[in-house]
Amino acid sequence: MRLSILSALVSMLLVGSALASPEFWRNEWPDTNFEKTTVPNWVEILSGGPPKDGIPALSDPDFVRASGKTGLDPAEPVITLDMGGQPRAYPIRYLTWHEIVNDVVGGVPVAVTFCPLCNSALSFDRRVNGRVLTFGVTGKLRNSDMIMYDRETESWWQQAIGEAIVGDLTGAELKLLPSWMESWAEFSARHPDGLVMAEPAYNRDYGRNPYRGYDSSTKPFLYSGEMPPHGIDALARVIRVGDRAWPMARLAREGEVREAGVVISWRAGQASALDTARIGDGRDVGSIRVRDGQGRDVPHDVMFAFAYHAFWPDGTWMLGN
Repeated sequence: MRLSILSALVSMLLVGSALASPEFWRNEWPDTNFEKTTVPNWVEILSGGPPKDGIPALSDPDFVRASGKTGLDPAEPVITLDMGGQPRAYPIRYLTWHEIVNDVVGGVPVAVTFCPLCNSALSFDRRVNGRVLTFGVTGKLRNSDMIMYDRETESWWQQAIGEAIVGDLTGAELKLLPSWMESWAEFSARHPDGLVMAEPAYNRDYGRNPYRGYDSSTKPFLYSGEMPPHGIDALARVIRVGDRAWPMARLAREGEVREAGVVISWRAGQASALDTARIGDGRDVGSIRVRDGQGRDVPHDVMFAFAYHAFWPDGTWMLGN
């Protein structure tokens, strides 16, 4: 969906948001317990356009060895998950169209997720209270961020924070796993024997960016909350670790930052997935790696500044000098 089309939908969807209430959503979601929720105001939840499962999440995808994978441009971003000794890469060209991949890595059931409207790429352990959950896409947004749901209880989950916000599991939190976005060239050079997700069997123009020019726009889609402080652009990328955020521009300028118990490094070579018509042609936004003092990867997110401010309004901005 091109930005021009997205813009045309805004007024229609905002009018429709007036109907947003537990009673309204219950017609579409009869098996969701709307009596339990942490959502303070139902007008925060909007339809993003597609219905339930209109964006089809994937489960148990096929993989091929990185050394034999073709069709990916070198700068294309992938989400790397390194568990159990065999690293896996999940190309953003697929996640742009599916947003969630339910997989099992090193014996751990995981959900690899990507919300294009927030640039949020997070990987979670799918085990909650002794039960393995399977996630799908509701088609709903809150603060422009994807709302997921689990097929076992039909509870709704906020992707950016990994927490159930509606339904029987309200208040439950998913364990965030260390994963990161990097270029396909970086992953394949470092892990030629690693695994990369094969192209899904869907009729999609994989590699095309349906959000062309989004991360150069001045306003997020379907977001009416406060804009970030300190003069930071709404769609500027920030690196979030816990409730702290480092501007990507600072990392690109300094190369490496050692603060608050983490080491954050930046290197050039990764294309923006939300810039040009073809993902691989996007401008270079660079790759981030976050480690602790012992060199272990730390869970983090590279998200847009507006989304960080929306979900962590009292968070700490690590602006440097």
